Amino acid sequence: MSILVQIVADQRKEITLKKAVVSQAHLYTMPLYNRKTISFSNAIKNTPLGIVAEHKRRSPSKPEIKLQSRAAAVAQGYEKAGVAAMSVLTNNQYFGGSLEDLLLVRSACNLPLLRKEFIVDVYQIHEAKAFGADAILLIAACLNADETNHLAKTAKSIGLEVLLEVHNKTELDESPLEFIDVVGVNNRNLNDFSVSLDTSLSLAEYIPSDKVKISESGISSHSAIGTLQKVGFDGFLMGEHFMLHESPGDAAQQFIKTFKP
Repeated sequence: MSILVQIVADQRKEITLKKAVVSQAHLYTMPLYNRKTISFSNAIKNTPLGIVAEHKRRSPSKPEIKLQSRAAAVAQGYEKAGVAAMSVLTNNQYFGGSLEDLLLVRSACNLPLLRKEFIVDVYQIHEAKAFGADAILLIAACLNADETNHLAKTAKSIGLEVLLEVHNKTELDESPLEFIDVVGVNNRNLNDFSVSLDTSLSLAEYIPSDKVKISESGISSHSAIGTLQKVGFDGFLMGEHFMLHESPGDAAQQFIKTFKP
């Protein structure tokens, strides 16, 4: 069993347990559920470099990135640095994140926030809204076309934008894009965690021009961003590169400040 299949299986079990404790109807009553969201896609297009900086404590491939990280402090540092948006991992078992991290980040900054999670159920979308997200992630490798369309449509209906993540042309071709705002190409293979920027370079021309395009994973240099910009990418999701520094916010600020187009 691949790590991706295992994560999704565990996620489905967790959702069943959550629903028994907190109903979906209760999520509608939470204070942040009716807040006006910030456009994730517009922030990427209208911010220099379009960097989506991530909060990540660990991952299956790197068990210790920044285990004691304080999400709110990282958010404040990223906002000061001038990033476009922030991605907050909420999966605890494999990434050390939580919905509480999302809530704390929401209270600490005014950046558009992406809930980065393995979303396979509508319940998780309402959770994202209730805890302060502005956008959700859908991973094509975890979903079929009907599931992708239904989940994306649900998100849009409650004011959330949708980032669809693909890793190959088949996933891109088979995914309905009607309710998708941003298409992200994950340079990391979620089955074996190998990384190659060639993944983004090979898919850039096939992403519809009306979608915001971002490249994800394995981006750590100005030259990589320059190369990806030339083929049409509007933004870049960067996590480990900043989180591995003592101060992720300072690292992001220095990266942005010293970039030369």
